[in-house]
Amino acid sequence: MASENENKPKSARTNIVTSAPSLNSEVKTESSISNNQKPYNKRPRRSYYNKTKVSSKRFSFKKVSIVVPLYNEEESLKPLVSEIKTSLRKISIDYEILFIDDGSTDESLNIIKGLAKTDPKIKFISFRRNYGKSAALQVAFKEVTGDAVITMDADLQDDPAEIENLLAKLDEGFDLVSGWKKVRHDPFVKKHSSKFFNYMTRLFSGIKIHDFNCGLKGYRKETVKNVELYGELHRYIPVLAGWKGFKIAEIIVRHHPRKYGVTKFGISRFFKGFIDLISVTFTLRYISRPMHLFGFMGAIAFFIGFIISAYLSYDWFFMNQPLSNRPLLALGMLLIVVGVQFFSVGLLGEFMAHNSHDDNDYCIKEKK
Repeated sequence: MASENENKPKSARTNIVTSAPSLNSEVKTESSISNNQKPYNKRPRRSYYNKTKVSSKRFSFKKVSIVVPLYNEEESLKPLVSEIKTSLRKISIDYEILFIDDGSTDESLNIIKGLAKTDPKIKFISFRRNYGKSAALQVAFKEVTGDAVITMDADLQDDPAEIENLLAKLDEGFDLVSGWKKVRHDPFVKKHSSKFFNYMTRLFSGIKIHDFNCGLKGYRKETVKNVELYGELHRYIPVLAGWKGFKIAEIIVRHHPRKYGVTKFGISRFFKGFIDLISVTFTLRYISRPMHLFGFMGAIAFFIGFIISAYLSYDWFFMNQPLSNRPLLALGMLLIVVGVQFFSVGLLGEFMAHNSHDDNDYCIKEKK
């Protein structure tokens, strides 16, 4: 059956065809615009790439070990593992996650066991009782297999997204990169006592970083293999590494408020930490040269005592002053005796250091 358009005159049919809009007619019309007007711009092509773009950052490290010491953190373990894996997917590097259960009394160990069954990259070590964070890190440092090591706390306050930044800073040639929680989400007392602690540590150690006790740190493997931890010395890992000659850097890291549980550290840790700081300072600086400490202190005491005694002797010989009622005489004699004792202790320490000297005490950077 013929359509209505076929019965119409030719001119009518032509008008119908030419009146229909088409892409060619639009392009032709736009091309006829005067050169003084803006040229025709095509609509930009829509991108169909995945918006969650994977980072193409490459590192010199072949494998990274994520070390997580923990004590009673059952609620945060699964979300922590999820965040760590999400962060590690963005970088092309092999990894392992090592949990150190420091004698937890909740369900933390069972949760870790369940995670390890489903993922061979998750490993764990469990203590029979609570030994402390230093012991946990020391054991972990002996077990890690990665040529880069990242430590973080298990309470979700440390952000696993910072792993990439720590590795990038290590790749610049540093041996230890410490996180700096510039904006902290902690109680007032903990926040300000930590500032005082960090100031005193900088003053005693000479290591110029802001946050010594941040759990989020990055290390080269040779660094953790040459640091010995015991007691509460985990707070002073940058000090121990710095005095062994390792290069230290610091980056600002993100700090989150605690979601689950309560902090496991009380105010007493700062008093213990200060005692440990004094112990570390004198041990590391003078363990191989005790005469530099005790000899110096003995020499100062002896010199002051000698000056006092010389002054009193002058008064007695030339000024005819009686010394029986002069307390200064007792002080002078005491300082001379103390000076001799300090000097003797330093000398004995030198003998012991000489006999116990071991080449393994030296940290060798390269060898051919």
